[in-house]
Amino acid sequence: MNVLLSIAFVLTWSSGFIGAKLGAGSASAVTVLMWRFLPLALVLAAVALTVARASWRGFTARDAIRQAAVGALSQSGYLLTVYYAIQLGVSSGTTALIDGTQPLVAGALAGPLLGQYVSRTQWAGLALGVAGVLIVTAADATGGTDAPWWAYAVPFLGMFSLVAATFLDRRSPRPVAPAVSMTVHCVTSAVIFTALAVGTGAATPPAETSFWVAITWLVTLSTFGGYGLYWLILRRSGVTQVNTLMFLMAPVTAVWGALMFGEPFGVQTALGLAVGLAAVGVVHRGKSSAPSVVRSSQDPPATATPRQSASRKSA
Repeated sequence: MNVLLSIAFVLTWSSGFIGAKLGAGSASAVTVLMWRFLPLALVLAAVALTVARASWRGFTARDAIRQAAVGALSQSGYLLTVYYAIQLGVSSGTTALIDGTQPLVAGALAGPLLGQYVSRTQWAGLALGVAGVLIVTAADATGGTDAPWWAYAVPFLGMFSLVAATFLDRRSPRPVAPAVSMTVHCVTSAVIFTALAVGTGAATPPAETSFWVAITWLVTLSTFGGYGLYWLILRRSGVTQVNTLMFLMAPVTAVWGALMFGEPFGVQTALGLAVGLAAVGVVHRGKSSAPSVVRSSQDPPATATPRQSASRKSA
């Protein structure tokens, strides 16, 4: 995996938790998300109809339905739970680390769903990462935050939503151009969040400058940077490797949260983050001992019939 690409992904994905905190200070979660995606969807749709028309050749209605489902899970479901948890008082660092339990779930499912091998060393690293999550979550829950106890379950719902989107995309019968998938995902999210905002009377944006600073931050860094790089690295390196990088989101987010918002960063938090960092190293060391059975994103899924496989090879 390209190191610079991985660093850029960690930084830009982490920026989404900080942007959510910035936006939460001036508007509700659905208001922020509506205005994050509505202008972006209009711009991407205009680009799709003009300079990027060639990328849409061969894109079928079935492809559109699948990508809309991926977008609804990976953006709408994932982001709504993350924003809601932060709005409830869960710190941005803890939310990021709970989100980082994706590798364990992804690793458990990669074998039966994608035929991707996870070595014993990688499993040990993933379990170590979960231990780090528990340490930091406990520190945050007892650190005097205003979040109710059940708020810590909300980010887990978002994590499961993103994992489901990841596997749905990886089982696609053929790859879709990144520009096309990004457009469909953002348009889907714009429709969902606009409907939610209008339905709850939260569509009007606040006049505060901080709100639009947060929107600009989220669109530039989080959507084009973090979200775009997630799918790029996923296609290059596989599910386990890209999701393992999620363990690195928490240290970066926790430091940002402490510096920008004065969020608690004590000894227990530092210990949990150190455990999470160690988990990343263990998982990547285990990668070298795993057999090369990872399928390309262009290969037919394991459930494909011989006739389907033949038709795809001839396409």
